[in-house]
Formats: sequence, structure tokens, C-alpha cells
Amino acid sequence: MLIYPKAHFHPYTHASGGWGSAQSVMKILWREQAFAKGPRALMKQNKPDGFACVSCAWAKPGKPHALEFCENGAKATAWELTSLKTSPAFFAEHTLSELRQWSDYDLEQHGRLTHPLRYDPATDRYQETTWEQAYREIGAQLQTMQPDSVVFYASGRASLETSFMYQLFARAYGTNNLPDSSNMCHESTSVGLQESIGVPVGSVTLEDFEHTDCLFFFGQNVGSNAPRMLHQLQDARKRDVPIITFNPLRERGLERFVNPQSPIEMLTPESTVISTQYHQVAIGGDSAALLGLAKVLLEMDDQAQREGRAAVLDHTFIAQHTQGFEAFAALVRACQWQTVECQSGLSRSALEAAAQVYARSERVMMIYGMGLTQHRHGVQNVQMLVNLLLMRGNFGKPGAGICPVRGHSNVQGQRTVGITEDPKKVPVELIEQHFGFKVPEQMGLCTVDACEGILAGRVRGFIGLGGNFLRAIPDTSRMEPAWQTLQLNVQIATKLNRTHLLPAAHQWLLPCLGRIEIDRQNGVAQTWATEDSTGCIHGWRGSAEPVGPQVRAEASIVAGLALATLPAGSKIDWQGWSADYSQVRTAIGAIYPQIFHDMETRMAEPGGFHRPIAVARREWLTHSGKAQFVLPSTLNEDDDVNPEVLPRDVLQLMTLRSNDQFNTTIYGYEDRFRGISGTREVIFMHRNDIARLGFENGQGVMLTTAIEPEVKRQVGPLEIVAYDIPEGCAAAYYPECNPLVPLWHHAERSKVPAAKSVPIRLSLAG
Repeated sequence: MLIYPKAHFHPYTHASGGWGSAQSVMKILWREQAFAKGPRALMKQNKPDGFACVSCAWAKPGKPHALEFCENGAKATAWELTSLKTSPAFFAEHTLSELRQWSDYDLEQHGRLTHPLRYDPATDRYQETTWEQAYREIGAQLQTMQPDSVVFYASGRASLETSFMYQLFARAYGTNNLPDSSNMCHESTSVGLQESIGVPVGSVTLEDFEHTDCLFFFGQNVGSNAPRMLHQLQDARKRDVPIITFNPLRERGLERFVNPQSPIEMLTPESTVISTQYHQVAIGGDSAALLGLAKVLLEMDDQAQREGRAAVLDHTFIAQHTQGFEAFAALVRACQWQTVECQSGLSRSALEAAAQVYARSERVMMIYGMGLTQHRHGVQNVQMLVNLLLMRGNFGKPGAGICPVRGHSNVQGQRTVGITEDPKKVPVELIEQHFGFKVPEQMGLCTVDACEGILAGRVRGFIGLGGNFLRAIPDTSRMEPAWQTLQLNVQIATKLNRTHLLPAAHQWLLPCLGRIEIDRQNGVAQTWATEDSTGCIHGWRGSAEPVGPQVRAEASIVAGLALATLPAGSKIDWQGWSADYSQVRTAIGAIYPQIFHDMETRMAEPGGFHRPIAVARREWLTHSGKAQFVLPSTLNEDDDVNPEVLPRDVLQLMTLRSNDQFNTTIYGYEDRFRGISGTREVIFMHRNDIARLGFENGQGVMLTTAIEPEVKRQVGPLEIVAYDIPEGCAAAYYPECNPLVPLWHHAERSKVPAAKSVPIRLSLAG
């Protein structure tokens, strides 16, 4: 196991991309012993004749660059194609009790899982089993359980075909318990956009970047979480398009960029300035900042009308296409600037500077990430973005609209084909007509509900289609003991992670093919599809040989479990579907004809095909038939504690990801863009807060949640790092800080964990 030195901090002064990214890619290819397969695979990554990146869901162009991958995408490829293996012999040497002492990095770094495994409580070890025996025993367990006591979780990495099969399996079994990773990140988007504009997804395509004349960023770190977007941002800046960023931390990817694919840029000191304005909004201050921008627009429009000049607002669009503007405008006018400045942490003049650019731009896009959605009022944040766009008619024209940046590679797509706990969001009649079973009517469990069910003992079984559920969820110290009371735990995975190490009474670990590997069924290489952040569906195929003969495709595993569990005589041809994915696509097209008609042909076209987005045609599938201005209920996005009585020693903590990770997967211990190396055990604080709270830079501290004191939630020791962050705010890494997030501390209506603003206190480590 690798041992790393004490943390050290050196501010990163270079641009994002450039030689730093190139060196990082070479380093991980070497460490994963993937120099033989890695470079060949990278040439196929995100190409029409290749495979979709297993990392983020950013759009894949129809005419790709020569190298259509980013630093983190290359890390994900090397991580999956590693030559390192975790075989049954490894588990013969290590008990689960021992492995629980390992770090997340060391567990996954050991390599790919190679054989199906069953947990043996007598020896506290995984032992090799056969696929047939695993299916038979899991099916027998499921048949003894109440369907609504079992959760079918999906991480967002599975293909459209596998996801469609998985949700049918769950519903045929008798439950809508289909939580997924979207519940933990962009469910606030799905709820907010559906209510405001009638669709649960963004309205822009990759082509819109070519037509926009202004971009706004909120709560999204493109340099680490979707670096390929930097190509579109660089192109926009070369056209002198302003990019205005609102983010608590100054992230390097939103400041400067060097394109690693440009020899000229790599060989000169030049770089592209990305953000033309950068506003360090206070944690939880986004709604206030957005209201402030709207307030400036109203003031500018009033003045224009008084002076007989052209209106600033698009009054024709507002009258024809929206509802609720008058009430929204009245609320904005009534809000005092002192309140806006206090809540947002920004000055009136800063918001006026941003609003001036917005007012003179005709085609504006709003891009955002989990910095907006993971708050108690995350749904409101999303709807405030929509309000701002509606004020100037920035929907339904090229270069304008809203762009949520999704995380996992097919998290949006799996929702499109039925991975949802809400049966009202699936075509029940078509499913029942085609497949001959009754879809359960009761609402299923989302992620937070599933966790509450485990704590209460109502959830007895868990099937995980990918992911590291126990590390991704909040309230870790309460959830881990409860997890071990489960009757059944089945994990479909490529590598070992912490969720696999806390055993249920009956537990299996089933190794699946990676997305980059060739998926042969009956000797025929299969193709599969995903949907990206812009609603574009692409077809793909693997390019590397599988890690071993015992590893099976996710679709095959789902089919095997379904056949062993469900009664005989099903109208679903599980065996036929798992042998020929085109049959699954035919079924998807029958259930979702508006989106997936002629799927087999259309997904093979360069650039794929887009799902229809009514908003792009200025059609509003809302209850009123118009886009809705939705009024904010508060400007305090995280109101568990009244800020007027908040003790001075309480900071607002946001969790964040490093440059060396993707979701819960840790690639290494170097957060290059923030200047951290050697550890992840740090907390970023403003120098003034360090001094006034009586600490020193470099000291070790314990972090304790400052709400619900009867439940002790603590993390540490973490090393203090003085950093450029607003006063009263702090930041530390996810998932290490998840124990600080109470399970009930989630977004209203969407139930997304509010991990971007957690009240904490600090104390010196003992």
C-alpha cells in the first residue's frame, strides 16, 4: 500500500490544461500499467466509432478533435483499463474487517475484480462462486422478501439498454424503488425545470455555444468536472464572448486555459482568459445574487422607458410566453439592496457590472452545476436562473438557454428510459401493454428515502448497479452500522470499494465489464447507447479486450438476476435481449417512441441524435402552457440556522472534488489546481477566519456539525489551509466530509443532500 507525505500547499499559478494535464495523464497510465492498452483506447474515446468516456456526461461532438478526451477522462480510462487485478486469491489473504482499514484509494487501486464472489460470514472473506449459483441464490433470497423492502440503485454509468432492462426488472418484481445518483446531484434541476419550463433537462445543444454572445457560470468547476467544455469556452472567448462566473472559490479552469492539443499554445507562455468577470459569491448566496441581477435589470428597464429608449426586458416574450412576471417583479423591487448584498456576499456594483453585460447581450446561456442544486433551496436556485433568462427571452433561439452540467456519464439517460422512483414519470400503459405485468402504483424510494428506510429497518435488501453508495450518501457514521443489518446486498461493480466491505446477512460481489471493453454476446460485439448533458443520444462500442473470461456485461447480469427471480412465462425475452442489444433498443423505441423512434439507425449517425426539447421551440409543457416565473420563498438558501442568531464561531462548509478524482473515485492525492498534494485531509479557510477563531495556518482541527447537537457528527483531523474563499465560508473534500451532512439536511422537494452548505464548528485536534 502506498504511503503519502504530509500535505504541502503551493499556489498553482499556471493555466488549466497545458503541460500539467499532459504530465498527469502520463503519470496515471504508468501507475495503472496501462501503457499497452491505454493510448490505443484514448484514440477511440468519445469518437463515433469508439466508446463514450466513463467519466463526465459532457457533450460529444459529431466532428471530434484529434484527441477528444480531457485529463480526467484519460484518468478514468486508465483506471478502467488497469493491468492490476483483484482476484479471489486477494480475498483469501484479506478479511473484510482488515480491508475496512484501507483507504478508498488503496481499495480501488488494487485493480479490477475478476470473478463472482459470495461473502462467507464464518471466515469474514469473499469466496469465489459461479454465476449460475449466484443468480440462483440471489433470486431465492429476493423471492422471500417483500418487493418494497428491496432497493434497486443505479449509479449513472450503465448504458441506456441496461438501464431500461434494470427498471423493468424492478417493476416486474413489484417495486418502484429505483433511486439513482441523480437524487444526489441534479434532482433539483429535474424538479425546478419541469415546473418552470416544462422539461426536466437543459435546453441547449453543443451547437448553441457557436451562436451565444454571453455565458454565465454558477457553481460549476469546469476545469476538474467537465474539462472538455473548455474547448467551447476557449472558442467563445476567441470570438470575444464575455464569460461571467459566480463561484465561492476561484477555480483555475474558469480563469485561464491552455489547450493541450495546440502545439503553439503548448510551446508559448500564452493562455486564454476564460472568465471576464469573476464574482466570489458567498456559500448559499446564489438566490440573492440572481435576485440582485434581476433587480438591476428592472431598474435599467424603468430608466429606459422613462428616457424613451429601447426596453431592456423582452416584454413581448414575457406577455406571450410567461406567467407570473408581475408578482416576481414586485417581489424583486421590494427587496432592499442591503439584504441582497448581505446574503450574496457581493456588492451592488459587482452585480450591476454583471447585469450590464447581460442586458446588452442578445443570446445568453446560463451554465450551472451542483453549487446551485445541493442546497436546502436548490430547486429555488434553479428556478431563479430560469427567471433571469425569461426576463430577456433567452429561450427558443440559437445560443440561448439553460445548461445544467450533469456528472456521471449516463445519469441523464438512465432517467430518460425509466430509472425513477415516480411511476407517474414512466409510460405505465405502454409498459403493461408490451410486457404483460402490472406496474406498481405506489411511489418508490429516492436515495434519501432509501437511507431513512435502512435506518428504520424497513429496507431489507439492496442491489447496486455500479457506484459506491455508502461513500456517496450523507450521514456516513449513522448509515454504516445500519447497512450491516440488511438481509441482502448485491453489488455489480468493476473494482472494490467501501460499500462492498460492510456485509449484509447475504452478500454478493458481481464483476462487470467496463464500458471500454468489447462486449461480445455469442461471439458478436455489441453496441450500446448513452445520453449526454445536452440530451444527445449516441451509439458506442468497446475497443479493449475484457479483463478476464469470468467478467460479464451489466445487461447479462441484470437478465440473469431477472430470470432467477421473476415467475416463469414473462413476456420479456431476457435471454434474447442480453444476447442482442438491438432487441432492447427496439423495445425502448416502442415504449418511448417520441424520443427513440428509429433508434438503431439514428444513434449510429455522427453526433448521434437529440431528444426533442419543446422549450427550444418555445413550447411550454407546464400546467398553464406557459413558462413560469417562480417566486423565491427566501434568500437564505440554507435556513437550518437563522443567520441573524448564528454564532460567530460557525462557518458554512461546502464539499468539493479535487482535480484527482471523479465522484467517489480517488485517482490520487494531488489537487493540482488548488496547490494541494500528499493528502485530502485539509480544510480551506479565509485568513481572517483563521485568525479571529484563534487558529493558525497548518494546524490540525476537528470539524463538527453545528446543528442537531444530540447527534455527534465529526470529521478530522484536517489541516487548515489559508485560501481565497469568502469570509465565513470553508471548503473540504467529498466524500470524506459526508459524515457531517445530516440525512435530513436536503433540498426541499428534490431531496438532494445539501452538501454545499453545512454549518460547522472547529476545534483543535487532540
